[in-house]
Amino acid sequence: MSPSPTPTRRWIALTGLLVAEAMNLLDSTITTVAAPVIRAGLYGTASDTQWIAAAYTLPFAVALVPGGRLGDIHGRRRLFVIGVCGFLLASTACTAAPTMTALLAARVVQGCFAGLVVPQTIGLIRAAFDGPALGRALSLIGPVMGLTAVAGPVLGGLITHADLAGLSWRAVFLVNVPLGLLTLVCARFLDEDRPARRPGLDVPGFLLSGAVAAAFVIPTINGGTSWVLLAAGFLGAAVLAAHVRRRGASGRDPVFEPSLFHDRGFPAALASSVLYFAVSTGVVFTVVLHVEDGLHRSVLASSLTVLPFSAGLAVSSLLAGQLLLPRTGPGLMFAGIVLLAAGLVWGVAVPSWLPAALGVSGLGGGLVTVPFFAVALSRVRPHETGSAAGLLNAVQQLGGTFGVAVLGGAYLGTRSLTAPFVVSLALGTALTLSVALMLGARAGGTAHSHAPCDCAPG
Repeated sequence: MSPSPTPTRRWIALTGLLVAEAMNLLDSTITTVAAPVIRAGLYGTASDTQWIAAAYTLPFAVALVPGGRLGDIHGRRRLFVIGVCGFLLASTACTAAPTMTALLAARVVQGCFAGLVVPQTIGLIRAAFDGPALGRALSLIGPVMGLTAVAGPVLGGLITHADLAGLSWRAVFLVNVPLGLLTLVCARFLDEDRPARRPGLDVPGFLLSGAVAAAFVIPTINGGTSWVLLAAGFLGAAVLAAHVRRRGASGRDPVFEPSLFHDRGFPAALASSVLYFAVSTGVVFTVVLHVEDGLHRSVLASSLTVLPFSAGLAVSSLLAGQLLLPRTGPGLMFAGIVLLAAGLVWGVAVPSWLPAALGVSGLGGGLVTVPFFAVALSRVRPHETGSAAGLLNAVQQLGGTFGVAVLGGAYLGTRSLTAPFVVSLALGTALTLSVALMLGARAGGTAHSHAPCDCAPG
């Protein structure tokens, strides 16, 4: 599709896409702080606290890869609008839920529709923009994804504490209504987008990808780890990879484009995404757990403690996209990792300065997310867009779940932030290596014969 006719239309459309992405990702973490209040209000059990989040994140993670492919088949704008409408209705049902069972059922529906919405945004952005404007538009995805991943607990805690209009926790879900309506208004300025050739439907691949995502997410729901399920997840991933190769070799369309993995930079990008979101989401979760469970302080106190992380990420994302990245190039990610680690070290060394230390880590996070998504998407071709978007978002969800499980478990085992922060530093070391591989593949121009697009400055 050709770009929209006027710059105004394009930027209005982009606003709607970014708001939708933020709205859907926000619901992955917005109940982190509010969950105990929700459980008490609906007379739920102790295990319901974990399921309030998991009932959303599990179907969300499962639906992302098939959702990206369905956009390729039926049109990305169409799937985007259907997904937003369904998400709005499910959010309204969450707000009005009379019982815990009703709430969890509505959360499952929310997650399914979110899995239709999020994979479409990258393709729709690439359909609306070209040239340098495409780079500027794509550079906004990283800050939105990074900020919403860590802002959920802050926003959920503040909304619950404020008890808006006497709604208590119900306002946490009601906030989606104005965001969703704004998205639908902006969606009027979107052009339909789909590949030149409509791919086929890979039902076995859909089922396999869903089973793999579930095998990785389910073991962490109750705060434990099922090594049998995790092993099944890795085995399932190998089976899925073989299925995709075999189906592609036979001329049939698999659930995602195997050509993405011909360039070693994309697998390195997936690994980087898992590691970064494991650290950022896991750190915020363990700090909230420490403040509320360890220090026995209020929901508001935990929200204010992690607020500097979100604020730092927002500030550095803006600076990186508008000023730093065009001048330094994607190597800016290494400076971000150093700042992220420095904040964690400071938080362990001087616990009384924990909010300020988290602010430093947040500044580092923003320097990572902006160039990361630009580089990860720089070599993705039009027919690969749906698959790339679905996979990148899926591994973000899996990374966040992994971080909550591993870092949360480290905290619960010691009742100290030292252990989870040390684990985070180890994950940061692995992140440095995976980023180096991603940038090395980009510089070497591996596998793909086409030139990188303008979405990776520097």
